[in-house]
Amino acid sequence: MSSTPEFLWYIPNQVDAGHRGDVAQAGHNSLDTLADQALALERHGWKGALLGSGWGRPDTFTVAAALAARTRSFEPLIAIRPGYWQPAQFACAAATLDHLSGGRVRVNIVSGQDGVAEYGDREGDSAQRYARTREFMQLVRRLWTEEHVDFRGEYFQVSDSTAQPRIVARAGRPHPKLYFGGASEAAERVAATEADVQLFWGEPLAGVAERIERLRALARSLGRAHAPLEFGLRITTLVRDTTEQAWADAQAKVARMAESQGAGWNDHHGPVAVGQRRLLDLHERGEVLDDNLYTAPGKFGGGGAGTTWLVGSAADVARSLRKYQDLGISHFVLSDTPYLQEIQRQGDQLLPLLRA
Repeated sequence: MSSTPEFLWYIPNQVDAGHRGDVAQAGHNSLDTLADQALALERHGWKGALLGSGWGRPDTFTVAAALAARTRSFEPLIAIRPGYWQPAQFACAAATLDHLSGGRVRVNIVSGQDGVAEYGDREGDSAQRYARTREFMQLVRRLWTEEHVDFRGEYFQVSDSTAQPRIVARAGRPHPKLYFGGASEAAERVAATEADVQLFWGEPLAGVAERIERLRALARSLGRAHAPLEFGLRITTLVRDTTEQAWADAQAKVARMAESQGAGWNDHHGPVAVGQRRLLDLHERGEVLDDNLYTAPGKFGGGGAGTTWLVGSAADVARSLRKYQDLGISHFVLSDTPYLQEIQRQGDQLLPLLRA
């Protein structure tokens, strides 16, 4: 299990400008603009960044490959969906990028509902969707670590399959880590047995502690065969020079969200997943939970990692993130807008406190 926390950012992978309050500018998703963010992440102490996935967005794997070619240490956490990819095809593509980038690939497996009819997929109900995801993860892992693989599942089959090039095992990393999210019972069973890292949205500390305890118990009861499950937090962090300025800016930003009915904020439209519903319900318990977990964004259009924010000075936010770390969180995926400006601010002000 990771003993040293890792800090990643989020690079928007969007057709439309102005994502979550970012500066709406021409060329917002050009290679130069996105590479500027990846290079800034390298300069300001970040490990890498999550690249989101969804039908109607630029292809995530293509963006990740382009950014890996422009950088030296930046590690893309590439969100991908079973259904977009066949597992053997993906295993080879990811192994190729891992080889070309010197071992910098990370993978976030996404199973939430998407525009399946638009890209020609058939997912079935939730139980079938997660059963397929389980097979996908099992087969990709085997193709990365074994040769001449035979696999006969309900959804995927291969015979005498060897993915080339071979994944190079590195210290503490036999293959690219498989991140996973989901709060339903079916999702948690997949995470407990197949994922390397379970990602949580920005829930209060007690909720995260409860889920960690449940997932660890599930891993034991279901006979997990891999290294112990690790845990991550994906959340918005609004950091300013002072506590007062941070809250003033957070409230002003939410007021603008309310005026625009959350336009540009929620990229999790469609059926609301269990984890997203848990977040959206938090504002009913109070506008601020724990020390500085701001729930109002979820009331006015925030979705996903934009539903709740940790707000405060760098010291305030670092103190809160360390409490999550004390629960067992070792992977942090943070963000705020404007993205490029906040890469620099939080890299210079927040990360040194978290690494102290």
